[in-house]
Amino acid sequence: MQRVIRRNSRIPNLGGKRALVLHRPHANVAALLRQLTAIGLDAEAVWPRLPEDVGKADFLFFDVDMACDEQFPWQPGEAPMPLVALIGSEAPGRIEWAMSHRADAHLVKPIGSAGIYSTLLIALQKFEERQALIAEIAALRAQVAERRVIVQAVLQLMELGMNEDEAFSRLRSIAMHRRVTLELAARSIVEDRPRRQIG
Repeated sequence: MQRVIRRNSRIPNLGGKRALVLHRPHANVAALLRQLTAIGLDAEAVWPRLPEDVGKADFLFFDVDMACDEQFPWQPGEAPMPLVALIGSEAPGRIEWAMSHRADAHLVKPIGSAGIYSTLLIALQKFEERQALIAEIAALRAQVAERRVIVQAVLQLMELGMNEDEAFSRLRSIAMHRRVTLELAARSIVEDRPRRQIG
């Protein structure tokens, strides 16, 4: 029986993507640039400074052995693109530093002709998963903040002599009358507290 291998449509097309390699001139860099170009990326080596338009890059490879925090225009772990760590020395301090930057994938030096394509795909997937998680956490924090505002508004309405059910019904009525969300109505009540004008 012949196995049918189906192409996975989730594999992105990397052709035309831009990759920067933050590494001093070296044979490893030349090998990496050749492979990236063969895959279809627009690849460029830079050292010691990243270009001002680094935020437009789709991938950033960086030298774990020689790079430092000052070379990155963002805080550790906040890179706006997938990071690939180029590891030569396995000194614990340098590995820990690379981990602090949340590298999405890594390549061990010396760089060969194998593994670069899969490294790009893994780095991209890990980066997208992390960005999705960050967005989800931000949304949850926003929801919690809005719930707090609703609780504060209900408590303020209760200070006017209403019970909890009456206060919540009053809040819903205010939101419907003003044609706004419950959260916006609650925020207006909390912000208007000094005036004690509810309605």
